[in-house]
Order: sequence, then structure tokens, then C-alpha cells
Amino acid sequence: MKNLNGIKFWVTGFDKATTEVDDLDVLYEFAKESLEGLEDEAASTPESEELDAAYSLAEKDLESLELRNMLGGEGDNLGAVLTINSGAGGTESNDWSAMLMRMYMRWGERNGHKVTVTDLQEGDEVGIKSVTIEFDGEYAYGYLKAENGVHRLVRISPFNAQGKRQTTFSSVFVYPLVDDTIEVSINQSKLSWDTFRAGGHGGQNVNKVESGVRLRYIYTDPDTGKDEEILIENTETRDQPKNRAKALLLLKSRLYDLEMKRRDAKKAEIEGSKKKIEWGSQIRSYVLHPYKMVNDLRTGYKTADTQGVLDGDLNEFMRRLLMQEGTGGATAPVEDID
Repeated sequence: MKNLNGIKFWVTGFDKATTEVDDLDVLYEFAKESLEGLEDEAASTPESEELDAAYSLAEKDLESLELRNMLGGEGDNLGAVLTINSGAGGTESNDWSAMLMRMYMRWGERNGHKVTVTDLQEGDEVGIKSVTIEFDGEYAYGYLKAENGVHRLVRISPFNAQGKRQTTFSSVFVYPLVDDTIEVSINQSKLSWDTFRAGGHGGQNVNKVESGVRLRYIYTDPDTGKDEEILIENTETRDQPKNRAKALLLLKSRLYDLEMKRRDAKKAEIEGSKKKIEWGSQIRSYVLHPYKMVNDLRTGYKTADTQGVLDGDLNEFMRRLLMQEGTGGATAPVEDID
């Protein structure tokens, strides 16, 4: 059904866009005839207004097809797992991580994804130290992979008594959420479990039953032979078996992501155009003082609508990066395109 829906999207979308472009020719002739004889060159008629509306609709639908075409990489059609970790800075950094958590959850809700918090470590005073969020929906990973990296906040800190401007950082890491169609082998001898009391607010069960699970897995890099410990915690439900099952799913997702990155690195090395992609690289600045601006350092796209961005309006940032990568890294500013 997923394959069928994917094919249906392209066939339906192409037919719709083709019809809209063909209609523009007819509407253009009508608009041209309605404007003949008018002395005011800036005048508009119902026909010309209809042409403008039809043009905007056709442009939007073509861009939608073009953007989906950029999501053809392995795993792009899957759901996503997103983790946020606070950087140095204590209370300020924890508060920034909580703002990012809200931003991504709002983005997921806006775009029709099922959003679930699978693990949350609250800050000592405010905010969060870390969080893992699951986005269940088609192409969630294809879009969210653009958010990998360090996010920088500049503002007057509400936690600074002197009212000074502060800069703080939080890191975001995204990997695909595997489904039943993907087989991932796990070496059981390298797997170990711990249980713990979940902690947190509310519910007598929370602090009395060890429902939280901690999974440790030793991953051996096939190329270097080096071992790396993967640590996954899950406190999503009060049911330990369910938390174990979800932790295993998250482990499979991490192993799938590691294998994809290994393949991409080999491919890039062979092509001679290896791109430096680091989890710790700064990708975006959110400036709330002295002026308001969100600036993506990879594409150069900026917006003064900081509140809209923090409310989950991220699609334009994702679109710009996907289109840039799809054109080999070169992109024309949209403002310059008539």
C-alpha cells in the first residue's frame, strides 16, 4: 500500500500540475483580451485576477512536486526520531532546549505527524536537559534530517539579573524510524538491559515501579573495527515490556542510520566530493535581541518572523536546504526569481 500510495502521489500530482499549466494558456488569452483598450496599464480585470490566482496555484503545486522529488534518498519516506541535548550554560541552555522541543512538536502537529515523547530528562530548575521525540508519518525523516546540528540562541536572558545578552547552544540529532519493511540484525551478545524508576511528576506508580528501561549496545564499525556504545533510554509508558519493545525499535533505527551514513560516506569519497557533515556543526542562529532574525547558515535564508519559526513554521528552511542539495549545492535566491 505504501508503494501504491507513492506512485499514486506522482501520477495524481503530475496530472493536476499539467492541467493547471494548460489552463494558464487559456486564462492568459482571456486576460489579454479583457485588458485591450484600457488606458491604465496597471488596471486589473476579473480575468487578470483569475489568471494571477491560477498562476500562484500552479506554481505552488509544481514546487510541491519538485520538493518531493528531492526526498528520494534511502529512508527519506520513513518516520523520524529526533533528540535534543542541552549544551553548556545550565539553566539558559535547558530553557532553550525546551523551546526547541516545543518548536519541533508544533511542526509535527502542523504537518500531520503523530508526535510522541519517548524519553525526557528535565532540567534542575527549568527546561530540559535532553529529550527524544518520535515523529510517525510519511517523509518525516526526509524533512527533519535538515535539522541535524547545533542551534544557537541569542537573547536577553530572563535568568540573568543584570539583563545582559547571552548566547547559548543546543544540539539536534535526527535519524530515521525504521518500520516492519526494514530488517536490521542485532547481535544479542552485545546487548544489555538496565531498569530504573522513571521519576518525574504525577502518578504513584512513577516512583515505585522500575518501568523505565536503559538499553546498551556495543556497535562495531565494519570499516575501522572500533567499538561504540549506543545508549537508549525509554520511559514512554508505565509498562516495562512496551518500553523494552520501543527501545529495541529505536536501536534498530540508530543502526539503520549508522549504516546509511557509512554508505553515504563511501559514495561521497568515491565521487571525490565528500561533504563534511558533523553532528556538532552550527546550522542556524535564532537572534531575539537587539533585532529579531532567524538565519540558516547553510542556505543563507533569513526571516524576521522569529515567533512563527518558534511556533513550528520550519518548512521554508527545510525546502531551501533540500532544493539546494538537489541542485548540487547551488541555489538562486527566491527573491530574484520573477
